[in-house]
Amino acid sequence: MRFVQRLPGALLGLILLAAVLLGVPLAGAGPASAHDAVESTSPSNGATVPAVPETVSLTLTNRPLALGSQIKVSDAAGTNWADGAVQILDNVASQRLKAGAPAGLFTVQWRLASSDGHPIEGTFSFTATAGASSTAGTGSPAAAAPASGAASATVPTMGTAAPGTTTAPSPVADASQPFPWSIVIFVAVAVGILVALALVAKRRLDAGDGDSAP
Repeated sequence: MRFVQRLPGALLGLILLAAVLLGVPLAGAGPASAHDAVESTSPSNGATVPAVPETVSLTLTNRPLALGSQIKVSDAAGTNWADGAVQILDNVASQRLKAGAPAGLFTVQWRLASSDGHPIEGTFSFTATAGASSTAGTGSPAAAAPASGAASATVPTMGTAAPGTTTAPSPVADASQPFPWSIVIFVAVAVGILVALALVAKRRLDAGDGDSAP
């Protein structure tokens, strides 16, 4: 009977030991992992550029998820000049701008899905001393390159390279999270321990009944 009474405590200890060996996080065992953060923006916050860039971009600590990503680029009058969907390339999120944006102050409002699935958001601003070329942002890189030669040279490389190389649907495939094999292994080990302890307890009880029968 003492063995049966000690069974719950022994089972709990074995489960905790298996969790530690498998690296499964326990409730209250440590702080939650931090969400992704923005390392830099293009243009940088508060910067003054010679002309309105064709794209704006954000570089994060990890690759964001494409689902639910939004970047809004508004001029001083409140007009949104964002053109199309946000493009994700590795850990860089880029947004193309429409043609004909005027000179002045622009505010970029962004909302992205962190690699852990949690939404993150923020704002930054920049000032353009000249408006965008009328042919910029038309969606045809070959046609836009000759007309925006001087202006495109002033835009940081990180901000312009991403949109032109993210036409493949690879971000959607990478947005899925890896299967939690550690949890499956942990559950299997816990079930195996529980079955083993139950068999041992049954044998002890049967042996005790056999000894007390005569």
